[in-house]
Amino acid sequence: MTVVALLCLAVAAAAPALMLLPRPRVRTSALVSLVALAVAALAAAAAPPAQGVAVVVALVLTALAAITGGGPTVLVAFRIARRQPDAGPAPSPPPGPLRGGRVIGVLERAAVTASILAGWPEGIAIIMAVKGLARYPELREPQASEQFIIGTATSVLWAVAACGVGRALLT
Repeated sequence: MTVVALLCLAVAAAAPALMLLPRPRVRTSALVSLVALAVAALAAAAAPPAQGVAVVVALVLTALAAITGGGPTVLVAFRIARRQPDAGPAPSPPPGPLRGGRVIGVLERAAVTASILAGWPEGIAIIMAVKGLARYPELREPQASEQFIIGTATSVLWAVAACGVGRALLT
């Protein structure tokens, strides 16, 4: 079952690459990541703790799945919030005053992942506080607070879910 969980984590990590195809579909990428992560969670729950090389592979794949898989998931959350169908040929960033959200999201998910895998979940509070303080001046603009909350919540929840699978593989 460990091998199945690791393979599913690899699929969850690689699924965002579907957005690089000529006709990318954000929703398809997010759905593949989500299903792969769910199957990985079920397999990890039934697997004995990873040993040897599997520990390193589990840590790397968990981090990759947490960091890469959150991007399409956040875009889908924005589309659901705007009630916009998945019709465009390429994903577009949500309109609004917050710039640099994709890069910040990757860094945020990487920090959350490192915090959880290091066994220090309290670090998430520090990450959120720093992000909130850094974005505070921009949050007064229309739609900024909604974009901030939806993006941050979706991004962090994805990273926590992926790390939950990784922790299940390790313990």
